[in-house]
Amino acid sequence: MASSPQDPAIFINSTVTSVYGVFESIPGTTLAYAYLKNAYQNDPFRIILELFLVFFAIKYMLSKKYKPNDNNVVLTGKEVDELVEDWQPEPLIPSQTSFDRFNLSTLHVIEDGQGAKAKVVGYTKPLMNLATNNFLNLTDSDRIHTKAIDTLKKYGVGTCGPRGFYGTIDVHMDLERDISRFLGTEDTILYAQDYAAVSSVIPAFSKRGDYIVCDDGVGFAVQKGVQISRSIVRYYKHNDMEDLERVLNEIQDEHIKLKKRLTRRFIVTDGLSANYGDIAPLGKLVELKKKFKYRLILNESQSIGVLGRRGAGLTDLYNIDAREIDVIMGSLAGSFCSSGGFCSGSTEMIDHQRLSGLAYCYSASIPAMLAVSASEALRIIEQQPEMFEELSSRSHLLRQVFTQSKSLASLVYVENAQEKSVPFFHIRVRPEFSQRIIKEDEDIRETEERLLQQVVDECATQGVLVTRAKYVYDQEFKCPKPSIKLYVTTGLSNKETDKSAHIVKSAIVKVFTKWSK
Repeated sequence: MASSPQDPAIFINSTVTSVYGVFESIPGTTLAYAYLKNAYQNDPFRIILELFLVFFAIKYMLSKKYKPNDNNVVLTGKEVDELVEDWQPEPLIPSQTSFDRFNLSTLHVIEDGQGAKAKVVGYTKPLMNLATNNFLNLTDSDRIHTKAIDTLKKYGVGTCGPRGFYGTIDVHMDLERDISRFLGTEDTILYAQDYAAVSSVIPAFSKRGDYIVCDDGVGFAVQKGVQISRSIVRYYKHNDMEDLERVLNEIQDEHIKLKKRLTRRFIVTDGLSANYGDIAPLGKLVELKKKFKYRLILNESQSIGVLGRRGAGLTDLYNIDAREIDVIMGSLAGSFCSSGGFCSGSTEMIDHQRLSGLAYCYSASIPAMLAVSASEALRIIEQQPEMFEELSSRSHLLRQVFTQSKSLASLVYVENAQEKSVPFFHIRVRPEFSQRIIKEDEDIRETEERLLQQVVDECATQGVLVTRAKYVYDQEFKCPKPSIKLYVTTGLSNKETDKSAHIVKSAIVKVFTKWSK
């Protein structure tokens, strides 16, 4: 019997009614249905969006799966071998330029002690040494020699361990106390290398998010310490206190305006600039650090054992209590005729470094004989403070030859000639002379370096050892101009100092005249 057309409709209706009844029997479904009905009724855009997402999901699940290696070219074993044979790795370092080879070929090698008169390979007679920071000539001290030999016999050559791992010897503790007493600080920590000391102390305190306001003329070790710290760094013009105050005000205004969180803040500078030979105005630095609530990190590597009535550096020179300086760093490789570096300040600051100063924790400590040598040098300095008057007198004598010479006036100039008490200075080529001798396709720095090296070689031929200032050109924040850097030492008499200065002067005139033709 044929079914009536209404039968399917009745069947569908009854089925939907049954399903709806089952749906209603589930707890909470009535409320969910009412919510969905109202939601879609009032928001048609939602229906379109969800239908699109459903369509996209279905299409994604039904589409062909992507495999990263589906399009790889299959190579035979022979082809792989050929590719491996032809492959050339990138060089580990860039190839040396002609200027690199020039710098390496011009190094002088000393074959005896680093005294006031040095024996240099290739020269029959000792050269009067104006290229050493052995300012007080203590490397020739018989007292220090005797102490070093006795210590070597007792303790041996090296320590073979960092200070925290059986590398601490009683003479290390003695030297730390000696430095603290000499500077007038609470405590001191020793580092095995002066460069590592400076570049390790700064990141031990200043971390990511902290602020460092740094002199833009600081030496390379300070530059690297600032960089390693990953702090927010702002630079001010070299030894320009007005510019420093401007930078400090900008940071203060920025923090007030943007309501930034309070972080640690440091002013970092060199006491005596190795790059420019001038002295930082410590009094103004202390005033600004108190005014703006900063901590002051002072690098005394060049000034310790050189400046001041007692040779205690800038705090001695300006008669400022060393406890006013939060962190004092320095080197033992100059007037103290030893090796290594130190950091001096409050006991809490020093103890922090014993746990977090990377160069302290992971470098073998300095040999005992070097620690004893530095301690003995300190005692000699304290017993003979007149050495600094003698050093200042020699410095003035050496500078005078170059600052008062009419024959040099158009060729070179002395950087910061007014700093008469500083026992080193830079002689740089005048820009006007450079413009006359340099061709259009020549590099100014390289040409000046080659010019000055000829002066160095001419001086050595005439019996005086001098050196060009050396920099890591590609990494310096603000690389100074090429220069000849002259050092003063009390190991040369007034007559010898004057004689060596006139030899350098005549060498400059001779070489520069030759280049100008």
